[in-house]
Amino acid sequence: MAALGGFILSDVHPFSCEAVPGYKCTGYRGFLEAPSHHPIKTINEKLIDELGRAFPLKRLKCSFPLLVQGSTSVLPPGICDKLSVFWISLHEDNSYSESLTPGITQDMEGTLVSFSELNLPGSPRRDDNEAAQDRLYGQAKVCLRPSLLVYGQTVIQAPDFLPDSLHVLSGPVFRKCHILPFTVPAFHETLFILGFNKNMKSSHLESLLDHLTGILDNLLTQTVPGGANMSISVEFVLQPNGEDYIIHVKPHNFGPGCTKDLIIGSVVTSATNITHKDQCFLFVSINLDLLAMLVWDISDWRILWTFDNRFLKNFVPRKIERFKSYSLYPPHYIHDISFWLHEKKGFDELEFHTVARAVSQETIISIQFLGRFQHPKTEQVSLCYRLIYQTCDKALSKQQAASMQSRFRKEIQQRLHVILR
Repeated sequence: MAALGGFILSDVHPFSCEAVPGYKCTGYRGFLEAPSHHPIKTINEKLIDELGRAFPLKRLKCSFPLLVQGSTSVLPPGICDKLSVFWISLHEDNSYSESLTPGITQDMEGTLVSFSELNLPGSPRRDDNEAAQDRLYGQAKVCLRPSLLVYGQTVIQAPDFLPDSLHVLSGPVFRKCHILPFTVPAFHETLFILGFNKNMKSSHLESLLDHLTGILDNLLTQTVPGGANMSISVEFVLQPNGEDYIIHVKPHNFGPGCTKDLIIGSVVTSATNITHKDQCFLFVSINLDLLAMLVWDISDWRILWTFDNRFLKNFVPRKIERFKSYSLYPPHYIHDISFWLHEKKGFDELEFHTVARAVSQETIISIQFLGRFQHPKTEQVSLCYRLIYQTCDKALSKQQAASMQSRFRKEIQQRLHVILR
C-alpha cells in the first residue's frame, strides 16, 4: 500500500494500540467474532447451538497464539503429518540494531528475532528417511498451529475444566497442501472437547457421533434441491488405529471435479499424551470453511476470504440460502513450466505448490503434472507442469498473470534448486 502511494520507508517504530484511542486492527477480520454475519460464523453458531441441546456447553475464548512453540512432539496425533505443517526457522539478526535507539533496543530485550521463509532449512523431501527428517525438523522450534488440538492439553488441565460438559474452541489454523479445489491452506476450525469417566467411553462416543450425524445431515440438506429427499452421505470412517474417525462427506452438486469424499473433520480418542486422573477425552474437529462451502454451495474456498462487499450481501444472519456468485466467468490464463531436477537435491512437489501459492497470492487454481522426461545420455530428469491463473472475484489481467509466472520461475530456481528449460 505504501509503495503504491509513492511513499518511501525510512524508519520502523514499535506500535502500541493502547496509545491510539479508537484504534481497530484492519488485518484479520475476525469471521467468528460477534458482529460478523459471515457464513463461517453462521455455520459455527448452528453447530454449537445444536450440540448445546444435547450436552452441557462451555464456550472458550480462543486466546491461544497462532505460533506454537516446540518440535514435532506438539503435533496432534492423526490430524496432520509434519510435512504439512508451516515450520518456521528462527535466527538472530543483529543488522537492525544499528538503526535502533538504546531505549528501543532495551524495550525489545536486546534480542531481535526475525522469521525466515515458512519452510525448513534444507527443505526435507518426502523420500528422506525419518531420522533425517526429524533432525531437520528439530532445528525449527516454531510452527503455525495446524490444529486447535495442540492446545487440548492446556484446556483439560485448566482448573475450571468441567467433566461431562462440551468445551468449544474456535479459530483459524494453517496447513501446507497441494493446490486443489477443496484443499484449504488456512481455515477456521471448531474443536469440541468432552471429558468423562473412562467406563462411559462407549456410550458417550456413540451419543456424540449420533448427534453429529443428525446435525450435519440437516445442515447439508438445507440448500439442496429436493431437500432431504436428496441423498447426502455423512460417514464416520474408522481409522487403522481402531480408535479415531475421519468425517467424510460426499458432495452431490460440485460436478465431476470433486470425485472423492471430502474430509470435513475428525474425531480423536487416542490422544495418549493427554491424561487426567480417571478421565477419558473425545476431541471433535470440524473444518468450518469446507462445511460452509458444502452448505451454501460455494465452489471456490478463496471467496470466503474476499474483501469484496458483494460477497457478504449474499448472506442474512443465522439464515441459510444458496449462494449466488457475482463473479461470472473470470478470465483464466494457462502457463506451462518445465525444468531439470538437481541430481542431489531431489524435488518436493508439496513445496512446489507452496511456492506457487506464495508467488501468485492464491491466483493459481490448478497445477497439472504434464510429464516426466529422462535424458538418454545424462539420465537427468525433467518435469513439466501446467499452471492455470484465475481469481475468484475479479478479472485478472494477462500482464499480471505473466508477471507472476516470471517471478515463479525465478523463485523455484532459488528455493527448489531446479534448472529451467
